[in-house]
Amino acid sequence: MTTRRSIIAGNWKMNTSLDEAVSLASQVVEGAAEFDGVDRILIPPFPWIIPVRDALSGSGITVGAQTCYHEDSGAFTGEVSPTMLAPLCSHVVLGHSERRHILGEDDAAVAARLEAVLRTSLSPILCVGETLEEREAGNANAVVERQLRSALAGITQADMSRVVIAYEPVWAIGTGVAASADDAQEMAAFVRSTIGALHGSTAGDGVQIQYGGSVKSSNAEELMACPDVDGALVGGASLDAGEFVAIIRAAAAGG
Repeated sequence: MTTRRSIIAGNWKMNTSLDEAVSLASQVVEGAAEFDGVDRILIPPFPWIIPVRDALSGSGITVGAQTCYHEDSGAFTGEVSPTMLAPLCSHVVLGHSERRHILGEDDAAVAARLEAVLRTSLSPILCVGETLEEREAGNANAVVERQLRSALAGITQADMSRVVIAYEPVWAIGTGVAASADDAQEMAAFVRSTIGALHGSTAGDGVQIQYGGSVKSSNAEELMACPDVDGALVGGASLDAGEFVAIIRAAAAGG
C-alpha cells in the first residue's frame, strides 16, 4: 500500500483578472477545503499570487508559481527568482512544455532553475513529456529519460524527496485529447523506475508523479486509479471551480 499523498495542482496559465482569480480561489476553498488528505495547489499568474494566497488562508490549499529564473537576484528585467517566491508559495512549475516549446527553455535551463529552487524551501514540479512526433517515432521513453536525467542527475537524495514529477505529453496539452489511462500508467511507471535508477528505490517509490494533459472530471477517476499516478497537473479544467473540485474528489477517492 503506497504512502504517497495524492497531489492536484491547477495551472491557470495566463488567464483570469484579479477579481476572477480571487473569486475562483474562494470557490475552490468552499468546495475542496475538506479534502485535506490531498495536496491541493492553485498556480495563478504572478500578479495574483498574493491575493490568491490570501483567499486560500486557513484552507490547507497552497499557492504555487508557474516558473522562476535560476538566479537569486540581479539585472534580469522581467524575471522572478525562487528566493522571492519562497515566502509566498509552496511549489513552482519548471519545464512546462509551453516554456520549452514556445519560450525556448532547453534542458540546461530547466536544470539550472531546478537547482536554484532546491536552494529554497520551495518544491519543484518538474514537467516532462514527448511531442506527438517523438511518440510516433517510438522515442517517448528516450525523451522523458533525457529530460529527467538532465534535471535530476546532480541533486541529492534528500532534495529528491521534495521534487514532484508531472508527466505531460505535449500532444495532450490543451488539445482535449488525454492520454489513455494505460499510457499514463506506463509512463508513470517508467518515470518511477528511472528515478529509482538515478537516486535509489526509496526515491523512486516515494516520488509523487502527476499526469497532465486534458485532465477533466470525466477522466480523472480512471487516471487517478493508476497505481503509479499520484495526481494531476490540471490546465483548462482548473479555471472551472466545479471541475477542479471534482478532480480533487476523484484523487481523494483513489488515494
